[in-house]
Amino acid sequence: MRGSDSLLPLSALLRVGLRFSPENRFPLVQRKSKMTTIETVKGFQDFLPPESLKRKEIVKVVEKWFRLYGFLPVETPIVEFDELMRSSDLPSEGEDEAVSSRFKLQDRGGRNLGLRYEFTFQLARLLKQNPNLKMPFKRYQIGPVFRDEPTSSRRFRQFTQCDIDILGDNTTNADAECLSCFTEILKELKISSEIEINNRALLQSIIESVQIRNAKAVMRELDKIEKLGVDQVKVNLKKLANPNQIITLLKLLEKDINFFRQNAFSGVEQLEELIEKCKLYGIKIKFNPYLIRGLGYYTGNIFEIKETGKDSIAGGGRYDKTIARFLPNDVPAVGISFGLERLTELTSIKLPSLPKALLLSINQEEKTIKLSRVLRKSKISCTLFFSKPGKALDYANAQKIPYLIFIGEEETSKDKFKLKDMNSGKETLLSEKQLLSKLK
Repeated sequence: MRGSDSLLPLSALLRVGLRFSPENRFPLVQRKSKMTTIETVKGFQDFLPPESLKRKEIVKVVEKWFRLYGFLPVETPIVEFDELMRSSDLPSEGEDEAVSSRFKLQDRGGRNLGLRYEFTFQLARLLKQNPNLKMPFKRYQIGPVFRDEPTSSRRFRQFTQCDIDILGDNTTNADAECLSCFTEILKELKISSEIEINNRALLQSIIESVQIRNAKAVMRELDKIEKLGVDQVKVNLKKLANPNQIITLLKLLEKDINFFRQNAFSGVEQLEELIEKCKLYGIKIKFNPYLIRGLGYYTGNIFEIKETGKDSIAGGGRYDKTIARFLPNDVPAVGISFGLERLTELTSIKLPSLPKALLLSINQEEKTIKLSRVLRKSKISCTLFFSKPGKALDYANAQKIPYLIFIGEEETSKDKFKLKDMNSGKETLLSEKQLLSKLK
């Protein structure tokens, strides 16, 4: 599937506004007139500096903490067989929104393929193909995922997802490790956050305690409370339960965790264990009985991390019956997933000055190139300029390059370099050794 013979069919190309050329087998921009309209496909983005630099710096922070917690990198293909992604293969009732929004493709051999819409479903294939993976297996993955869904100012068809998962550990220690790791990332990025948790078994037990049969359908309606409000959800629940059951259910959901422990509801022990484990990491978490998330795969503790008092940043939980669907036995699993775009929106991380110096050659090409090699060997970013000083100054200002180095006949005769600080305007004549010390 990765070779040059894997081409999109005509139908797939037309979906993104392209036509197919049988002469050279390459997609061409569709022309409405003699002039071609060039624009980004709806739901996709370009990232230019400084935004692209900001994203790279955030990824550095994210990867640093992933590795400090012992997670190892995994890379998987963007394209998978469509059969692997279908909701009928998932342990859920109905079709999950992310699954239904997947991009569908077909190669020249007629095989049904699709673009990955997340990373988690790919773990099932990885476990099947790599049966000797040592458990517990802690993995992380950062990369693009795709969903063919309506777009908005904060909703795109391609976004960068960041995942951590622990496979083969059925204890709440794994849950707490995931939460602690992400909390450290948010702390370094100076994003104020709060964690809400619930338990799927507890929610099931609460619904069944008022003798409502279709628990999954009720959960779907409860999941809409934040969006629709309690009154509308009550109206929706009338299709699934009588008025007394609805009133009793909503009253139960107002109870604290102590009530559920005292009345021996299922799942409450896992929640209390997680709360105690998180205290050891210095993490405060809040019980939210209305937290639903991922009906298609979460089986135990579920959690959501929000910007304090505001919207969600990340979500996750335990999905013990999903990734082993090709294996004879279940494999316990827990993880957290979040989008790079959301973190980029929330943080104001300090960006590096790249390049750090502009080397202006005034008829001194050989010495300029020689100095650039010395700087780069010392890990000092620089770019070369072979034009007039006025243009070099304009370029350095436009690119916010902090230093300009003049390399002319006057400087080279003294075996020196003139360094101009673009912020202060100060100029200093320095030796190569002094220049390296200053720029480092």
